Order: sequence, then C-alpha cells, then structure tokens
Amino acid sequence: MAGDIVVRSFTGGAFGQNGFVLTCAATRASILVDPGAAVTQMVEAVETARLSVEAIVLTHAHIDHVEGLGPARRAIAAPIWMHAADEQLYQAVPMQAQWFGVAVEPLPEIDHHFDEGDVIRFGDCSLTVRFTPGHAPGHVILVGDGLAIVGDTIFNGSIGRTDLPGGDLATLMAPIRQKILTLPDQTVLYPGHGPETTVGHERVRNPSLRPDFGGRRLV
Repeated sequence: MAGDIVVRSFTGGAFGQNGFVLTCAATRASILVDPGAAVTQMVEAVETARLSVEAIVLTHAHIDHVEGLGPARRAIAAPIWMHAADEQLYQAVPMQAQWFGVAVEPLPEIDHHFDEGDVIRFGDCSLTVRFTPGHAPGHVILVGDGLAIVGDTIFNGSIGRTDLPGGDLATLMAPIRQKILTLPDQTVLYPGHGPETTVGHERVRNPSLRPDFGGRRLV
C-alpha cells in the first residue's frame, strides 16, 4: 500500500477512548477514525495542519467511539463510514448514553457502509477493512502497511469485552487469531483504549491469547 501514514492519537472522556487522525504524509489527505470525547482536539489538529479530511470512519458504534461524531461532522464535511451490522447499535446510541450517563447530541446519518476487503483511500495512502465482530456485531479494523487501527478487538495486554449487547467471546477470538495475529510481528496496533502495541508483543505477552484463557480478563 503506497504512501506513508502519519498517525495522531487523541484520548479523552471517562472511558479513555482513543480517536485518530490518519494523514497521508505526501498529500495531507486524511481520515478521522472514531471521534469520541477528544473530538475538539481532533478537529483543532485538522484545522491547524490544514488537512483535507476525506472520510470519517467508525470501527464500531459503541457510545465512546461515536460521542463526538456530531461536532466532527459539523466541522468537517466528510462522509461517514461504518459496517452495516452495527446499524442497530448506532440507532441505540441514545440508550447507550443513558446506560453510561454520557451526554450525546443527535447523531448524523451514516453515508456509506463498508465490508470485508473494502479499501479506504486518502491521497496516496490506503487502508483495508477487515471485519472483526465479537466486541460489536459490525466491528472492523483498518490494516495498512506496518500498522493497524484495531478499535476494541485487542489491547496492550488484553482483548475487547464481550459482555455488552452483541458481544460474543468465541466470535471475537476467531478474527483476532485469523486477521490480527497473522499480520507481521512488527505491525503496530493502535487500539481504541490504552497505548499502542505490536502484533509480536501481543502474540507472546497477551494473557488473553493463551490456550487456557477462560474469559476472565476482558476489559
């Protein structure tokens, strides 16, 4: 996949959620991924660097990953992409906000749905969509050359929780093993919470990936 991608991460809110601005270094074409509570900082970064945002991409539709979507769309006139399997979850964001005591403004309509193998292009750069359900029915990750935006599938030392509606442990483990751990060990993983890590580190160090894991270490 041609082009170097600059990754800027922004963390905010009670959930410590990571949103990302990904920029094609050669062209300044960019995408926003998962605009959450740190959306103000994300938009400021876009405006300060005069980036051209070509899409707003959601890895999934849990409240902490979409709570900043309204302000993001007002500031940036870019289409919103999400997997169709998360539409019900997206429509239930007001209920999610009530569950967790989070204030969220009405969300805009989703413009496009993507699926396994689709390519998100921005400038000379591109990321491939991989369908990774289990944490949420329509969860996806975005895979590029040497990096992957992995949402809440896998974290530094843990994996995504599966006790929320639409979650399932066996469903989550399959794409982790088939679509993340099959990437080169040096691939940098940017999760939806916590610090970045690598495929090689998680393959060796992540206790949730041991054969005897019984589902007790979810976060």
